[in-house]
Amino acid sequence: MARIDDYNAARKIAIDTLSTRTFDGLCRTSGFEAAEEDRFWVPFLDKQYRVDYPAFGFTNPAAEDQAVPIQEQVLILHYMIADGDHRASGKWISYREIPGAAFYFASFVKRAIDPLKKTFGQNPAALETAAGLINGKAIDEGDVGFAFDLFPRISLRLILWEGDDEFTPEATIVFQDTIGDMLSPEDVAWLSGMLVYRLMALSR
Repeated sequence: MARIDDYNAARKIAIDTLSTRTFDGLCRTSGFEAAEEDRFWVPFLDKQYRVDYPAFGFTNPAAEDQAVPIQEQVLILHYMIADGDHRASGKWISYREIPGAAFYFASFVKRAIDPLKKTFGQNPAALETAAGLINGKAIDEGDVGFAFDLFPRISLRLILWEGDDEFTPEATIVFQDTIGDMLSPEDVAWLSGMLVYRLMALSR
């Protein structure tokens, strides 16, 4: 598991890259809206962060006394580094189909799939309620399924099959086929886990 020093180092590397780009260019490629001439609005799950340019300091206007988690900062910065020119074909792929994802598959299952099944496998109604709180859109897959637009250019689908006395719950998360062009496999695993854990919190 990454240490806080690793996240701080990753944040610095990302900022060094992003600070060489123009504000208008970053708005265009990320799809984030300008809050002011030197700030972005960054919606993420059920929060909306304000990000300064070119220092890339993060604040949550709804809770300014609370620090934005470093893992979320790094993930958002990595998304902003992607050039944004990748257009999804409409094809959805599994995590294993992301180039280079095999090494991180066990982490992906541990962070996202297992908690999803454990929390909602016997209670899909709770997933429906929680998904509605973060703009999940119902899809006709599995026993329950939802599509989430987590960034302007990144969507994923979460699909659950309910367990019973005979069968254990099953779940999957699928991604637009351009996800590997936008984020690393490790980032995709973190993003998936952040979504699942937020849904778990909202279901309580």
